[in-house]
Amino acid sequence: MTVRIALLQGPAHTPDPEAGLAAVADAARRAAAAGARLLVTPEMSLTGYAIGADRVAELAGPVPGPLSDRVAAIAAEHGLAIAVGLPVRTAAGVANTVAVLERDGSLLATYAKAHLYGDVDRDAFVPGDVGVVQFRLDDLTVGLLVCYDVEFPEAVRAHALAGTELLVVPTGLMDPYGHVGTVLVPARAYESQLYVAYANRTGTEGAFVYCGASCVVSPEGTELARAGRGEELLLADVDPAVLAASRAVNTHLTDRRPELYPTETRA
Repeated sequence: MTVRIALLQGPAHTPDPEAGLAAVADAARRAAAAGARLLVTPEMSLTGYAIGADRVAELAGPVPGPLSDRVAAIAAEHGLAIAVGLPVRTAAGVANTVAVLERDGSLLATYAKAHLYGDVDRDAFVPGDVGVVQFRLDDLTVGLLVCYDVEFPEAVRAHALAGTELLVVPTGLMDPYGHVGTVLVPARAYESQLYVAYANRTGTEGAFVYCGASCVVSPEGTELARAGRGEELLLADVDPAVLAASRAVNTHLTDRRPELYPTETRA
């Protein structure tokens, strides 16, 4: 069965969770009206990303917790699942996390960014140590990565080998790296034969100018939806039948010879 998803290309904002929650609530209302089953928001969408380690630590909390509970209420109000970015306090430290709340308000999954990017991540976060996190959305297997994670082909391939059909990637991609969204993400979708939903930020935050270009890409590497640089809500349909047909023709996964490249992540 086809699943409609929505991506919020959301604004950079001051480190104010109320602003982040308001943006998520507005996007959820519009996405639900358009028939979306899942709303994907950008990296650290509730609090801001380039806000400094001290402010990140101040805003971090548990999941479930006050921030995720607010998102759960939004998901339940509008009847769709929401993938949201926020800082989560763990026993090891603060993790750059995506949490997924189901339309009944329950927690479907959390994933902590495993590959930390530059000082903005390393000064504020500890890396996650779980490579593949998945959840079921009706009959669809959905996987999670965050931003820089998708730039490692092994991370995406591990998802494909584990059965991920739709890979959700909240991101905070800034200039001058726009080619990651326009070139690399479609390549990842094609080479690993899965759908990729890549939700970026827009505007200016600290020293970063976010480049937008959020997208949903099919397993054939074609763009199903592509944003510009401004605020936008994208819609696209994910069809497991299209995925199965693509994998039957583009047999990268079954033609692999992992014995020739032993450093590759294996299922």
